[in-house]
Amino acid sequence: MNFRPRAKEEPEINLIPFIDVLLVVLIFLMLTTTYSKFTEMQLKLPVADTEAQRDYPKEVVVAVSADGRYMINKQPVAGRTPDAISASLLEAAKAGKESVVIISADAAATHQSVITVMEAARRVGLTQITFATQSSAQAGAK
Repeated sequence: MNFRPRAKEEPEINLIPFIDVLLVVLIFLMLTTTYSKFTEMQLKLPVADTEAQRDYPKEVVVAVSADGRYMINKQPVAGRTPDAISASLLEAAKAGKESVVIISADAAATHQSVITVMEAARRVGLTQITFATQSSAQAGAK
């Protein structure tokens, strides 16, 4: 009879199966997660918080209504084409190429309406363009 004490083996934790299971669970969660679709995003534009309003002495304010009508410095534009808007912008830009175009578009205005104003300004050579927004405090009050 051999009564000598045996060398005790340290228990070993094998992490490889544990990692395999975690990777499978991770892949399963990645495949079954639903992501928000682009059409489901709720956007309310334009609202921005600014510290102080800038005062442009050479500004040309272009208003774009929700139905696509344009007004430049509170004067209605006869057409809706970039050529008609370009002619009105050229007339209103008294400072020439240094004039700043401020696009004040309705939140429901189409993207194309705003792009049309930008294209008209580019044709005339007005490169300084900014967008008018309302503060979130003003938007909440309405």
